[in-house]
Amino acid sequence: MDSLTQIALGSAVGVAVMGRRTAAWKAALWGAVAGTLPDLDAFIDHGDAILNMTRHRAESHALFVLTLAAPVLAWIVSRLHGESALFKRWWLALWLALITHPLLDTMTVYGTQLLQPFSDHPFGVGSVFIIDPAYTVPLIVGVIAALRLKSTRGLAWNTAGLVLSTLYLVWSVGAQQHVTQIARASLQQDGVAPDGLLVTPAPFNTVLWRLVATTPTQYLEGHYSLLDDSKRIVWTVHARGAELIEKHRDDPYIARMAAFTHGFYSVSAADGRLFVTDLRMGQEPTYTFRFDLGTDAARASGAHRPTRSVMSPDLRQALPWLWRRLQGERMAPPGVPPATPRLGAAPA
Repeated sequence: MDSLTQIALGSAVGVAVMGRRTAAWKAALWGAVAGTLPDLDAFIDHGDAILNMTRHRAESHALFVLTLAAPVLAWIVSRLHGESALFKRWWLALWLALITHPLLDTMTVYGTQLLQPFSDHPFGVGSVFIIDPAYTVPLIVGVIAALRLKSTRGLAWNTAGLVLSTLYLVWSVGAQQHVTQIARASLQQDGVAPDGLLVTPAPFNTVLWRLVATTPTQYLEGHYSLLDDSKRIVWTVHARGAELIEKHRDDPYIARMAAFTHGFYSVSAADGRLFVTDLRMGQEPTYTFRFDLGTDAARASGAHRPTRSVMSPDLRQALPWLWRRLQGERMAPPGVPPATPRLGAAPA
């Protein structure tokens, strides 16, 4: 999730656990620090763009590592404020603030390696977008109330914020499962038996959902809003680059992307250069993570390291489309050529 959300969650957890045993500002401050610490790994350069992506949310997000770090941080905080008698309470508060960070990240689609150093499996439920005001605002309101209201009313507001945000996560999983069933039925109706199906929310909400289905040779993208008047999904069909995937299957970078994305990737070539794209984040034709692997000669000589090829959507088109599509208006995503093959569309 975004940094503001993690700060708000850490603060809310800190205040909830510490209560009035210490000043609310101390609990909020150190909860925010603990909620931010795991993301400092973003400043580590692992040598190339693909490693930087796949090594983010690794050891710094591991439950084992954060559990070891919690008493150290609690010892520093309790000594700093002369509250040695509250060491165990600070330990609990900061441990929860630390581990709720990766647990919340796991609700997004990116991939969080919770079990490092024992496993590098990237966990990702994918039921919330990385920025979602419906989750974040209750936390912020609760923390502000706890800081401003000195009575137990402030703590009650903080608790209410945590409860509402948690219920929103539960709602997101339920909505995701509902849309998954609709997507599977739509694919079956169109005669498609996918190898994989990804159902994840469009930006900033859990009403409009983006769907990606993969086959050995293609990937299909569709959108479904809970406000749609029909359960029939229109899918746009795109080539995955099957021949290139087979040819470069042993390339360590493509193999790493295949594992990290759980198979939701494509490979393409342009101007003599090879590209690998994470299909989970962004939408056709602009994706958050697309990497330039260089030319055949550069890869063979080891002279090229993968670089990120930035693909930015036109927000002047994307945001109005998002709002109108969320409300159930059937519209093709901006930037997708009209000639793109479609399944599920009404005959012209």
